Amino acid sequence: MKTEMRKTTSLLGIGMVALLGLSACGGDAEEPAAESDQEMAETTESEAPMDEESMEEEEPMDEESMDESDPAANLVGASCEAYAEEVPEGDGSVGGMAEDPVATAASNNPMLTTLTAAVSGELNPDVDLVDTLNGDEFTVIAPTDDAFEAIPEEDLNAVVEDADMLTDVLTYHVIPGQLSPDEIAGEHETVNGATVTIEGEGDDLTFDDAGLVCGGVMTANATVYMVDAVLMPAAAEEE
Repeated sequence: MKTEMRKTTSLLGIGMVALLGLSACGGDAEEPAAESDQEMAETTESEAPMDEESMEEEEPMDEESMDESDPAANLVGASCEAYAEEVPEGDGSVGGMAEDPVATAASNNPMLTTLTAAVSGELNPDVDLVDTLNGDEFTVIAPTDDAFEAIPEEDLNAVVEDADMLTDVLTYHVIPGQLSPDEIAGEHETVNGATVTIEGEGDDLTFDDAGLVCGGVMTANATVYMVDAVLMPAAAEEE
């Protein structure tokens, strides 16, 4: 009887050991699987591509892009601050002019009323350059109202009344293509066909004998340099 009990006890002990062993093995098998799933999730998350919006937000703007987005970035001229104070906002301001083609932009600038009248047919109905100026890319040398007022009235009227002479004078102020302040110095053939000489740099730029008021003003199709004198091509001066 005792022998049978010892056998039964032994068998029970062996069974318990076996069960414990299986439990331990089962636990060890499941844990690595759980860790593997977690690692895969982390790997998938880390390797997931960023969406385009996130990438665009993180891409810094280069200096050229910033310059293009800021119409005041390349202004030169000792009177640019005075211009900004006189026209701080609206269509005739630096920011406003950047939205319109050059003839339209100039018509909104209170410093360029005489020039606007001259190119739009107001002074002489036979001279209307609005469509020409708005239709291509130009660099425009723009005499201010003060520049026109400095011309003796008799001389100014003589130019205005002669359509050919007025056209010659106005187109002498227009250079094909847009020239920034750092590339405008030199001799340039104008729409008139004559050559204008631009010297110096920055605030000290000169246009023939005219000084710079404020330049590098952007419009939708042109770069404008306001000057303190009206330029006269050689042919007009001889007449």
